[in-house]
Amino acid sequence: MYIKRILLIIALLGLVGMGVFSYFVYNTILIPNTAFEQERAEVFIPTNTSKKEFLEIMEPIVKDVRTLELVADKKQYSNNIRPGRYIVEKDMSNMEIIDALRSGNKPISIRFNNQERLENLAAHIANQIEADSTSLMQAMLDKAFLEDNGFDDSNAIAMYIPNTYEFYWNTSAEQFRDRMKKEYDRFWDERRVKAAEDLGLTREQVISLAAIVQKETTKIDERPRVAGVYLNRLDINMLLQADPTVIYAKKHSENDFNQVIKRVLYKHLEIDSPYNTYMYPGIPHGIIAMPDISSIDAVLFPEKHKYLYFVADTTNFGYHKFSTNLAEHNRNKQEYVRWLTQQN
Repeated sequence: MYIKRILLIIALLGLVGMGVFSYFVYNTILIPNTAFEQERAEVFIPTNTSKKEFLEIMEPIVKDVRTLELVADKKQYSNNIRPGRYIVEKDMSNMEIIDALRSGNKPISIRFNNQERLENLAAHIANQIEADSTSLMQAMLDKAFLEDNGFDDSNAIAMYIPNTYEFYWNTSAEQFRDRMKKEYDRFWDERRVKAAEDLGLTREQVISLAAIVQKETTKIDERPRVAGVYLNRLDINMLLQADPTVIYAKKHSENDFNQVIKRVLYKHLEIDSPYNTYMYPGIPHGIIAMPDISSIDAVLFPEKHKYLYFVADTTNFGYHKFSTNLAEHNRNKQEYVRWLTQQN
């Protein structure tokens, strides 16, 4: 009888223990543990995050960071914290949260265009991935990398083709640069390579000229015609005389890229700079801005015509009037000057 009581007590204690354990397991592993009201929350975990830093990141996300820590320790996550961008869904349990953080690194879409310099591009990208602008600039201007791939400081921006790309948030500066080199090589397919060869231009010359075209007109449908003008000038060894290069020359010579220059003055045409196409023949070696794909293709596949000049069209804003000779151009130019005078 005494033994039966002992066994009964042991059994009851076991049941109580199992109940306590089950309650602990439920509260620690299975019960929802998110602290936000929206459907999901983004979690960004930097490279080399410590356990303490991880818990600090997660504290605003979960109701009970202590139970999350227990599950993280149990699943060996605390010793192998993985950097990246992760999505935590509303009402996830600790088990589900840790599973998402172990294998759910989500890519982000990065889009860039019309950056004037590598510094602008680096700052733009640094706002979207873990790498900061300093490390991005160091990677982009790494001399060994540039020499190995046929670039230098003045034309390195040519390698970055504007588009939308998917990257992991924890992409390093070197990984970003190397990926963009692959995208650059992919962009230059057989059709584009042949078009450049037919024009007698290198890839970098195409992009340098495309940057000028992009600055001259915002109208995508007009870019092939503008490109045709500059190619016609090159064919007859005429100076490009492109105002955007003069603007860039002024900024470059004064090391002030924040200044706003609305009009090119005659004194600006005298700036002695390799970017000044009123002074130096051919396409500038350096690139004055990042052209988008429509401008690059406008150079590669230009409109065939005999125009050598163009000036802003006062009756169709955003577009230009084109002419084949200087006399006609001067008439169009006088019309534009009169309009400017009327506008004060």
